[in-house]
Amino acid sequence: MQNPSSERAVELGTYIIEHGATVRSAAGAFGISKSTVHKDVSERLPHIRPELAAQVHEVLERNKRERHIRGGQATKRKYALLARHRHRGQP
Repeated sequence: MQNPSSERAVELGTYIIEHGATVRSAAGAFGISKSTVHKDVSERLPHIRPELAAQVHEVLERNKRERHIRGGQATKRKYALLARHRHRGQP
């Protein structure tokens, strides 16, 4: 039987692949810290399931390449919301 952190590492890896999840979103879904997710998928998982770890690495690298786009979209939404509030006379 695997220990709990090994089982969690496999569950996290599977979740990240199935959902294209970021470290932050996986941490939220599992109710654990981003540091724990990162440690599980980058240090534990390669020793337990190397093929799964490689797939997780690909997803996380893709997320890393795209994060500036998501950040820009969030900023755009923020200022659009502020503009709507100002237009309505709200602070």
